[in-house]
Amino acid sequence: MKEAYSAGVDAVLALDLPPVEAKNYLEICREVGMKTVFIVAPTTPEDRIAEIAEASTGFVYYVSREGVTGVREDLEKGIGSMVESIKSKTAKPVVVGFCISRKEQVREVATVADGVVVGSAIVNLVADHQDNRPQLLLRLKELVGDLSSGVRS
Repeated sequence: MKEAYSAGVDAVLALDLPPVEAKNYLEICREVGMKTVFIVAPTTPEDRIAEIAEASTGFVYYVSREGVTGVREDLEKGIGSMVESIKSKTAKPVVVGFCISRKEQVREVATVADGVVVGSAIVNLVADHQDNRPQLLLRLKELVGDLSSGVRS
């Protein structure tokens, strides 16, 4: 954690680590100044959301869909109400991700969340263009510009 923090990492997303089992991890992060990010899922019971939010020192990450991530045409229903529920339990930022891949989706999520995570669309683009760095950089710039325009408009 010290090496990661020294290298410029300021937060770690803890996957598959519930806060109740994260005592040592939380202590180490606190000691080095690393922020923590824990996940709330659509299936997270209401009474656990506050616990997850308390353990998150950076932001709360709402995974908006059950199952595996990837590029999807439609957003999951109920994102707004779940973000509202999380925000009623914490003042920390709530960021939404999972299966968000188009600027229209970014725009819609940004109306209710403090941040939007796009992962699979970028990972897929890198995989498709990994052997052509100039093309990869150009396409990444275009994709990120297009996605981020969803929060600017």
